Order: sequence, then C-alpha cells, then structure tokens
Amino acid sequence: MWLPLTSPYALIAPVLAYALWKAYHYLASVVWTPLRNLPGPPISNWIYGNVLDITAVENTAVPDQWFERYGKHYVDHDFFLSPRLWTMDPRALQHVLAHHDDYTRPEESRRFFSETMGKGILFAQGEQHRKQRRIMNPAFGLPQIRDLTEIFVRKSLELRDLWASAASHGKPPRVNANRDLSRMTLDVIGLAGFNYDFNALNPQGTANELSVAFRQLFSNASPFSLVAMLRLWFPILQIIPNKQARRANEAASVISRVGRDLVVGKKRAIVKDTLEQHRDGVERKDLQGRDLLTLLIKANMAKDLPESQQLSEEAVIGQIPTLLLAGHETTSTSTTWALYALSINLAAQKKLRDELLSLQTDTPTMEQLSALPYLDCVVRETLRLYAPVTMLIREARKDDVIPVTEPFTDKYGKVQHEIRVAKGDRVVIPILAVNRSKDLWGEDAHEFRPERWEAVPEATAAIPGVWGHLLTFIGGARACIGYRFSLVEMKAILFTLIRSFELELAVPAEDVCIQSARLQRPSLRSAPEQGFQLPLAVKPYNGA
Repeated sequence: MWLPLTSPYALIAPVLAYALWKAYHYLASVVWTPLRNLPGPPISNWIYGNVLDITAVENTAVPDQWFERYGKHYVDHDFFLSPRLWTMDPRALQHVLAHHDDYTRPEESRRFFSETMGKGILFAQGEQHRKQRRIMNPAFGLPQIRDLTEIFVRKSLELRDLWASAASHGKPPRVNANRDLSRMTLDVIGLAGFNYDFNALNPQGTANELSVAFRQLFSNASPFSLVAMLRLWFPILQIIPNKQARRANEAASVISRVGRDLVVGKKRAIVKDTLEQHRDGVERKDLQGRDLLTLLIKANMAKDLPESQQLSEEAVIGQIPTLLLAGHETTSTSTTWALYALSINLAAQKKLRDELLSLQTDTPTMEQLSALPYLDCVVRETLRLYAPVTMLIREARKDDVIPVTEPFTDKYGKVQHEIRVAKGDRVVIPILAVNRSKDLWGEDAHEFRPERWEAVPEATAAIPGVWGHLLTFIGGARACIGYRFSLVEMKAILFTLIRSFELELAVPAEDVCIQSARLQRPSLRSAPEQGFQLPLAVKPYNGA
C-alpha cells in the first residue's frame, strides 16, 4: 500500500533511513578501522570512550603512563568510540602537522567555533586559512612585537603596583595569581590586539560588556557534558531550546556586534588618516599602527593587494574573538605556572632575580628582555613542563599512510613500518607528553630544571615544533602565529614581578592540583568549588 506524501510516516521514513545508514557507516568505521591492530587501553565508557580518563583532575599524566605501557603508538577512543591514534614518533607527528589540509579539526569542533566565534585564523581551513595567514603574518613580526612591548611592561607594572599596595598593610598578602594574571593579560590583548581598554586590572572598574560576553561564552558549560556533545555531534538537536546554548548565542552576538563596531571604526580612521596625508590609498609597505587589528585592516585594505587575496569583513571581525581566545588565557596560564614553579624552587627564583636586577631599568625593551639567558631558560622550561594546551586532536579527511621513524610491533606481534589510518580516524598531537618524554628529555623530564636549556638533549631536535624544541606552539603551516607575542609578554611579566617580590605558596604544595579542561590550570584540593586559583604570599623585595 502506498502512503500519501502528506502522511507523517512518509516524511519520517527517509529521515530514519538516512539516520540508520549514517549509524551503520559510523559503526563500521569504528569496528573496521585500520588502527585496530594497535595496542591501547580498554574502553572506559561507551559514550565518553577514554575522554574522562584523561580530563579528570590531575590526569595529565595518564598519556605518559599509557605511552610507557603500550609503546610509541597506541589507540584509545574519543566520544562515541571514535578511534584516536596517539603517537610519540617525531616523523609521524611531522607528517600530520605538515599535511594540515588532510588532518583538520574534528567536524563538531569546527562547527562549534565557527558558529560562536566566526571564522578566525584558528578555525579557518584550506585556502581561507592560507589567505588569512598571509595577511596577518606581518602584524606578528618582530618590529610589531617590539612596538607592543611597552604595553606588556606597562600592564606588568600596574599588576606590580596592585600587589605592592596589598603588601603595604603588614604581613605578606595572599593573592590569587591565576585570577590577577588573567585580568592583566586581558588588558594586554585588548590594548595590543585592538586598542580596546578592558580596564580589568582596576579593582574599582566596572565589568566590560566584551569581557563579560567572552567569559560567558567559555564558562558557560562543562566542555564534556553529554548534552553539549550531543548537540555538537547531531546538529538537528540544536532546534530544541537549551538555556546554555541560548546564553552562548547571546554572548556570541555581543562579541560580533562589538567586533563589527571596532572594525568599522578603524577603517574610517585609516581612510581619514590617508586623506589627511594626501596619500592615494594604503600600501603594504606602510604597515604601522598601535594594535594588531589596525595592522591587519591596513594590510587588507592595501591597494597593492590583489582583490582575490583580501579578507571579507566577516573574516576580519572573526579575528577579534580569536585574539581573545589565543592571546589571553594561554599566556596568563603559562605565567601562573612559572610563578608556581619558582615559588617551590626558591633557588631558581633567587638566581632569576639576581639576573633581572642586573638590568638597571623598570621598563626593558624587547631586545633587553631577549638578552637575559636565565629568564629565557625559565620561560622555556615552563612552556615545556606546563604547556597550557596539553593536546590537540586532528581528524583524517581521507585514507592515509603515516610514516614512522623506526619499525614497531603491533598487538598481534607483526612488525609494522607505517601506520594506516582511515578517513574519519582521529590523531592526537600529544603536546605535553612529548614535552616531558623521558626518552627525549632524560629521566628528570618531569622536574622543573631551567638549567637543562644550557645543553639541550640532541634527541629533542627531531620534535616538529615551531619554537624551542617544543610542541607547545605546534609546528607546520598552522603553528601558533602569535608565539613571539606570548613569549615577550611572558618575559615582561616575570621580569617585573620577580624583581619586585619574593614569592612563596600561600598553601601547602600538596594542596595545589591540576584541572585540565581546555587548558591545564591550578586549583586547590581543599577548595575545588572555588575554581582555578594559585594563592601566593608576596613579600616586597628590599634587596637586603
């Protein structure tokens, strides 16, 4: 019997058939993945796979343990049992990073970020990413970072004065370094990124709508909640009303509106300046400006830039939340861990202070900061041992063969000379595990020892990172475009604070633990409900 086209069954049937076909295809890819011949941990949960094993508090060491147990290559499972390849092999990692169009962010991740943050350089793919990279590269060059160093230093001095004021009331005060550094770096990226004053360090300041929206967007929900993941994996569920999704959309709307106003205002200012100076448009050789967004807009408006290479207004606006995400919490988190490490290693703190005090200025230039060898060692060791982003996930867009440095034995006892992956398989870039691998860094790889950078192990030369024999800023064409910005800012903060204060933990060292969600950040075992924090006792250094 034929059903009329208006019958609800006639409408539901093709949708159900398509869903069943997709489910069959997905399950077949899970069961028959070529990665099934690799060893790995048992599945912990039929929905979360092994995700919760790694993201639980203090479980950043789990991948290290699994590499020791299963070897340089193993497989665990992502949400809904998607197989994930973990590899420590430098050649394999180089292949994945170099073929960035074949190994992209997972589809659900790209969908979430493009919907909430636009298509900035972090989330653009293919030719769009290459176009954005070409336009933005000059804004992150050394001449531009040199000009921005004044902002790094000025905001560091504001934080110093804030802590000094608290210390003037008697005994060394207890400050939350994680919170204060987050506010300081927000001020920095606002001014250096797009000349926008968040005024976050001002204790009497009122909340800024852009900062409120940004924090609302990323503190909105647990990144591993089942509801959130179902909505990402099955977009049709987004038609169902959801309070958290509504708040995220409201925040994204504010960010987009403010971003559009900033871009329009800067375009007008550039045009006005060009007319006042009687110039016939902007050329790429004229790239000067006080902030990164102005430099980007000037580069994009340059009359000698072919129209085919210009970015759309939406792509330019998308760089604002991208700058906030990439240039704010990552640097504050890294610097927080540097202060933690120096607070439990007082000899290293003193050695660093002695070097910093040898420079007779409170306002160093970029070149002066870069010429301090032990400061450089401390920054490198912090970014090695406490990389803020512990891992990245890439999804194979096609069947592929990944080369390896040396043959290995699979779980069936067969010798393999390569790793085969199928379209849809996932590959983990294990940033933290590589950065503290004992095979690469020696038996003391898990210890904070800045002196190791005076004689770096030869084995680390094969790590395919863009900077410092580390994967912290990854490598290849998608390496962190702002790594120089982050390094100089971090050095400016440490220069100012370590010269000015003697720092100690304000809680027992064993009370500090790691919470790892998007970033690995410090928390207290005794007060997990209080969120991320690092309590420090700060005592003004008097030079005696």
